[in-house]
Amino acid sequence: MSPKKRRETDNLDQALAEVRRREKTYRERALKMYPRICARCGREFTGERLRELTVHHIDHDHENNPRDGSNWELLCLYCHENEHLRYLDAESYGPQPGGENKPVSTYKPFAGLEALLNQEEHSANDASDEST
Repeated sequence: MSPKKRRETDNLDQALAEVRRREKTYRERALKMYPRICARCGREFTGERLRELTVHHIDHDHENNPRDGSNWELLCLYCHENEHLRYLDAESYGPQPGGENKPVSTYKPFAGLEALLNQEEHSANDASDEST
């Protein structure tokens, strides 16, 4: 094998190894599992702006990375920073009366999706009934 061909093969091997390594990171896994939407503000991220979407550890433990992603949520840079500031504020003020304060995701990107799908299904059925 020529030195040039060997370099090309080595570069390809390195590129493939890098892709595999990235796929194993929790960010890459989270991006595959969840829609590319901030769980707080609902902004959608694509292309170059995808780098502004971060993985937030719900329990704030960066070592807790379950395979099912149950400790992650995707947040934009601004909402992620706000979440950590809220967490630090809550820690500094101590426990609040009324129990444990857990972070709550307020944005539900798929809320109402089932109703929309059912509505489309009923519309399609009505149209086929009229044509017969």
